[in-house]
Amino acid sequence: MTLMNRRALLAAGAAATFTAASAPALSPALAKTVLQAAPDRAAVIAAMKRATRFMTDEAAVEGGYVWNVLPDFSRRWGELEASPTMIWVQPPGTATVGHAFLDAYHATGDEQFYEAAKSATDALVRGQHPAGGWNYVIDTAGEESLKRWYATYGKNAWRMEEFHRYYGNATFDDAGTAEASQLLLRVYLEKRERQYRAPLDKAIQFVLDAQYPNGGWPQRYPFVQGGGVHGHEDYTPYITFNDDVAGENLEFLLYAYQGLAVNGRGDARLLDAIHRGMDIYVKTQQPMPQPAWGLQHFPDTLKPAGARTIEPQAFATHTTGANIKSMLGFYRLTGDRKYLTRLPEALDWLDQVKTPQNLIAPGRTHPTFILEGSNTPVYIHRRGSNITNGQYYADTNPNNLIVHYGSFRNVDTTALRREYEELAAQSPEEASRNSPLKARAGSLKLPKYFTLQDVDVWDMSSDARRLAKPAPGRAAELVAGLNARGYWPSPLTTTSNPYIGEAPAAVTGGEYQTTRVGDLWDTSPYNTDYPVECVSTQVFIRNMGELIETLAG
Repeated sequence: MTLMNRRALLAAGAAATFTAASAPALSPALAKTVLQAAPDRAAVIAAMKRATRFMTDEAAVEGGYVWNVLPDFSRRWGELEASPTMIWVQPPGTATVGHAFLDAYHATGDEQFYEAAKSATDALVRGQHPAGGWNYVIDTAGEESLKRWYATYGKNAWRMEEFHRYYGNATFDDAGTAEASQLLLRVYLEKRERQYRAPLDKAIQFVLDAQYPNGGWPQRYPFVQGGGVHGHEDYTPYITFNDDVAGENLEFLLYAYQGLAVNGRGDARLLDAIHRGMDIYVKTQQPMPQPAWGLQHFPDTLKPAGARTIEPQAFATHTTGANIKSMLGFYRLTGDRKYLTRLPEALDWLDQVKTPQNLIAPGRTHPTFILEGSNTPVYIHRRGSNITNGQYYADTNPNNLIVHYGSFRNVDTTALRREYEELAAQSPEEASRNSPLKARAGSLKLPKYFTLQDVDVWDMSSDARRLAKPAPGRAAELVAGLNARGYWPSPLTTTSNPYIGEAPAAVTGGEYQTTRVGDLWDTSPYNTDYPVECVSTQVFIRNMGELIETLAG
């Protein structure tokens, strides 16, 4: 299955906005000392405990986390700048930190890490939508405070359209609900503490309730009236493949089916939802001569649909590649050849729509969007200077493209075709041998570690895959790099304009066609030439992971 893993999410989240490097390089003398004297287990655990104490006692807001904070906590960011009372659900936020704490507990048995994981889980439970899912963010000060943030920072982030209005519901986008749900499942299964069962059941029910009878999932749920922005229809009810919405839900349901089974019996509702969720990939593959998929599809006609103004109604080559990969995984899970039947058509189509020769460059094997009915590539542009006067548009001109959303993608059709041919040559019984979907309910355990490696449903045992071995001296470098306060100093290489009021209707400043941010009223994140020190959640998770690998590898 092509299920987005946590390390990919960490990398995507960091690259999308506030990228923070690892701890500063050590001096040559200190580096030599570090390599000569690797820390023992006690020293590694002591460093992990000190870093965790800083996060829980200083960085956390009521148990929850954003992505980056200044050391004096005067400014805080998730995907956008956050208010002092906000925490982030979207990875690498509160749930991802909670997974790292639980991983640390599994590696050490130290209750400090378990209590930290519980604290993060409690923060998520308090912010859980009544329907059972989660929004990108939680405001611990309440809904009115969150609405004010949406009306200021969210509304004026020109390129961050998903934040331009307050929906009041929950989202499957960017794996926030999936990440939180999986943490809740893991914490409940750890010691079966009863206070976590009800919110876990709500999270499961949310995934089931949001699923269409045909098997697809929308981006947001429950549906709201008049949810469109900028004169466009509300795209959030459309069946969504973007950001692996369906794959993340399938992964969570399969974890829950195995983890919550009693006496060899799993919840039949989950099995039904899993099978319908896989079948929507078959149903939404379009007929010849364009046997592909879009980022979103209309729930009734199953035709490709548009979404944000940077996402026109078109086929998406990277989504088509990802769905091919997913369907190969579905054959391994089920042994049902219906998931293979039309994949050669999709692969041939991808070969047909490759990037024109004069536009080929590294990482640009395919245009992102291909128009329905013509196989014509279209590219994304913008004009204006802020959310009030700016517009995004698509045309056939491959020049002067926006930089924050790729008009080209890298799709390795050769590798996909090779994997297809290898699987197609296998019998259903051979391909699905050891399938976690076919295994007796309750016979498999969830992966022991969720943040250290690329985890998926095939890793449902405590030792399914060997952990990576950190580079020699890396543990010592990390122990030495932890500062006196207990965090790893990291450069904040991306920042944002503070909110200064409603954006003017007149275009101001210079040319913003290819920049990440517009004028001074645009609160979108942008790269800075003058990075300052920050506390990075992403760096904390990564460094804790490397120390855990030192202990458990």
